[in-house]
Amino acid sequence: MENDQYAYCRRHAPFYPFQDQAEFELGKFLCEHLTQSDMERFLKLEWVHRANPLFSSKDQLLAWVASLPTGPKWCSTTLEITGYPTVQPINLIWRDGLEVVQDLFANPIFANHMTYDPHVVVNGGERKYSEYFTAQQAFEIQIIQDQLPKGATIVLMIIASDKTPVTRHTGGLEMHPIFVTISNIQSDMRMRATCHAWRCVAYMPIPKFVDVHPDYQTILSQQLFHKCMDIIFADAKVAAMVGKFMPDPAGHVQHCFTPLEEAKAHLLSGMHQPFWRNWRCSDPSRFLVGEILHTGHKFFFDHPFKWCKELVGKDELNIRFRSHHKRVGMRHFSSGVCQMKQMTGQEHRDLQCTLVPSITGIVPPPAQSPVYSDTSVDSMVTSLEEFHNHKHAILDAGARRGTKGTLNNFIIPKLELLQSFASFTKDTGALIQWTADVTECLLITHCKLPFERTSRQSWTFMEQIVDILNREESMRQFQLYLFLQMHNSPLANAIVTEEQEVTETDPALAWITHIAPNDPNQRCFVRPRILSSTATVAFHVTVTPDRAKMSLNEIQQLYALPDFGQAFSDYIAKASGGQFTTTWSSDCVVQAAPPSEKFPLGNCDAVIAQLIHGDQTVWAVFQPIAPCHVTLPHYLADQPLLYVQYYEIADNPANQPAISMYTVTRKYHEGPTGQRMRLGAVISLTDVTHAVELISVYGQGADRTVSAATSMEVYEHFYLNNFSDKEVYHSLHSDLH
Repeated sequence: MENDQYAYCRRHAPFYPFQDQAEFELGKFLCEHLTQSDMERFLKLEWVHRANPLFSSKDQLLAWVASLPTGPKWCSTTLEITGYPTVQPINLIWRDGLEVVQDLFANPIFANHMTYDPHVVVNGGERKYSEYFTAQQAFEIQIIQDQLPKGATIVLMIIASDKTPVTRHTGGLEMHPIFVTISNIQSDMRMRATCHAWRCVAYMPIPKFVDVHPDYQTILSQQLFHKCMDIIFADAKVAAMVGKFMPDPAGHVQHCFTPLEEAKAHLLSGMHQPFWRNWRCSDPSRFLVGEILHTGHKFFFDHPFKWCKELVGKDELNIRFRSHHKRVGMRHFSSGVCQMKQMTGQEHRDLQCTLVPSITGIVPPPAQSPVYSDTSVDSMVTSLEEFHNHKHAILDAGARRGTKGTLNNFIIPKLELLQSFASFTKDTGALIQWTADVTECLLITHCKLPFERTSRQSWTFMEQIVDILNREESMRQFQLYLFLQMHNSPLANAIVTEEQEVTETDPALAWITHIAPNDPNQRCFVRPRILSSTATVAFHVTVTPDRAKMSLNEIQQLYALPDFGQAFSDYIAKASGGQFTTTWSSDCVVQAAPPSEKFPLGNCDAVIAQLIHGDQTVWAVFQPIAPCHVTLPHYLADQPLLYVQYYEIADNPANQPAISMYTVTRKYHEGPTGQRMRLGAVISLTDVTHAVELISVYGQGADRTVSAATSMEVYEHFYLNNFSDKEVYHSLHSDLH
């Protein structure tokens, strides 16, 4: 940034060529959200003329943005295959893969999320496999590293490739981007598309050859693909052999070598010179690792889920999923699941998490983790063996069907690929880090969304998309530069070891928080956070309550909780040891959903609390308020309180091996007048250990009058779904063994 041709202008005018921050933000907004014609119309508005920005046209604005410092430059190369003419010229739009890797390796945003050397993680006497550098292959490369110059650093390159249509219904336009990142960036950062740890290095040509048989069309296209990859990564291959001096995030120069770690979707149809042939440490049997999204999630959707639809029936399955209680962070299939044709990776996971308890009662009885151990890998192998030992039941039930009727075999390529997951996990680390979820998202941000802002002409749209992405990258870097300049923080010295937190943190936000801890611009990311009493769970509470200053009687009436007052008194008596004598108001700040037109019986979620509390549903979240000049005791003032209603265990997993879940039922007690009432109590928010999912026990058929808004109140028995998330699964799984 400091070597830019306009750096001298920014010594006195840091926003140059913009006059101030407001004008830069306006230009940034226009470039990121509007087409060029929309920009022109906006800048002609009378209001804009009164505001009088220095740029008066879209051409001037785009020229200013183009003058900003940017990353590796884009190039356009025209190619041809001798003897095979094409309908349009073959243009490869690309930038040097090594320069992009160098830019990633030097990015200070990732300074606290980088790994440079292989290491063994042992916990409980077992080796753990998570990041690539904890797996066996990293140590094999280290043997090669010992043959390299002293102090050499391995920068492992990850390449992803996929093709996607960008037009809808008509036009037939496609794009084939190539993305790259490095294994040195920790996987939890790489897997977040918003962290910008993946970079686009090329848009592959998709040629149509004239008068060529369709079979040869594929062969020629693949030959062109590998030729393009040779061009993009030519310098990276040289660096893998002789090394390249690169600055790391701290500004220290490292002697780096760039072997190929993993590649996705590279076909070999008729290829005798694949692009990795002269790339050091590249073995396709090692770097083409198992991929979770397509081999795991898509296999489940295409086969086991289809078997369930055949056995349960589409109508019954839709009713059950529609009546699931809605949970924050989980996809609710309000229209059912059987009509779904395409889903995201998150939606695949949400479906898998709820399918087992949802089909129980009709289907006769017969993984995915960021960290694995030898035991969990063996468990994965055992689970697959168990499936193969009982898969005949699927055939016997006639659930496996094709277009021509019932099938009596399991010839499924994706099922065969699952056999390699165990060895790949030990070899390259947890397979979740190689999932295509991120690259599927990148296809949207780097192809489909930018396409909407182009002229959509087949011969120009790709160059326009490159211009759009280049502008976004320039403005993102310039905005970070401005932030540092405004706080007088040098780029190379802005590295610090972050505090460990129980919640995930955006690396850019954590870095900015260190640079300018009092800057108001980063406060919008901060949410109220309360830790559980064991400091293992973080709770984020809304700043503004839904209802304020309600009396105990008002809460009882609005939320239909007749025992709320008594439960609150019992909590005070227990927490105070019988010594609570301070006079205070009975007003509370309440944060919950009472009965309403949308939720006629109220809306509540299930939690597990510590010690004797067990399972509950949360009906109210409230905070007592003291009158003026009165101080509340700590057990009323330190954290919000919950009114909950209890469940008790009706059956344990050992008695239900086909589902291996706890069954819970509502807990009742005798009220003051002898009536049967649900057992409720007030507990502290910090007593909660997990938010859990309860799925109704539907039996042989679901009640068709029940909806998602009433299912938690109509049904009496529920499965405690141990597949709802990994923490709950591991907590309950330990109880089963």
